[in-house]
Amino acid sequence: GGHLAPALQAAFPIPIDNYLIEPEARSTGPALAWATFEAHRRDPDAAVLSFHTDWHVPDPAAFGRAARAALEVAVRHEALVTVGVVPTRPEAGYGYILPGEALDAVSHRVARFTEKPDRRRAGELIGQGALWNTGLFAWQATTALAELRSLTPEIATALPALERGDVAGFFRAAEPISIDVGLLERSRRVAVVAGEFAWDDIGTWEALARVRALDGAGNVAVGGVTLVDSRDCIVWSEGTPIVVSGVRDLVIVEANGRILVLDRSRAADLKQTLDRLPPGIRELP
Repeated sequence: GGHLAPALQAAFPIPIDNYLIEPEARSTGPALAWATFEAHRRDPDAAVLSFHTDWHVPDPAAFGRAARAALEVAVRHEALVTVGVVPTRPEAGYGYILPGEALDAVSHRVARFTEKPDRRRAGELIGQGALWNTGLFAWQATTALAELRSLTPEIATALPALERGDVAGFFRAAEPISIDVGLLERSRRVAVVAGEFAWDDIGTWEALARVRALDGAGNVAVGGVTLVDSRDCIVWSEGTPIVVSGVRDLVIVEANGRILVLDRSRAADLKQTLDRLPPGIRELP
């Protein structure tokens, strides 16, 4: 909450009033609804661009061109726009967008979203021309708010709290739902723009092996890590020194007072593992 503001302002020279810090986590739907509502409150003609902080994009200029194109399409067609990129592998952990009919030279309607298919289905989708759903979204605030009120009761019923200026009340009343499920998969006003940039979502431990330098034995080590006769491991320490000896193909993580060890082949299935944990371990204090 508010205790984060001083650290954020120290790290990024942005006016403090421009930070919107969730009082509690309720997934991306309520968060983006609040951001969109606030943008509209400050400027009725506002357009919103949404992107995540855990991406690896080596070509910022190409990323910027795609973002500008998405905003232009959002305004021109009063659409909810997502940016997709051409897949480089049948990744099971990503969402896919199948483009439909062309709207203009740079955008198509979305025919279908498919969230986290298995590798076989992902390969089939790629063969059909599907794109990875990056999560880079653009829309006019008026368009998105109208669609939320019409299509997303999980959030719409809580919007009166925002109208009263009660942000905490809004987050208490809104149901936790992703923007993809709550809005984009329900709307008929969704378009996709293809981005011509390399992209990786650092949402899994396996992704570190794609964006961090490997040592001579194929390991990735971050923090106080010592590796002895070990190969193809991903090891992350946020404080406690970790010594790894004589193993291979493991993910080992020390963070938030917890230690995680899993076979690297199961790194993409981490959510299923977390869902089986008791609340006292899964939830941070």
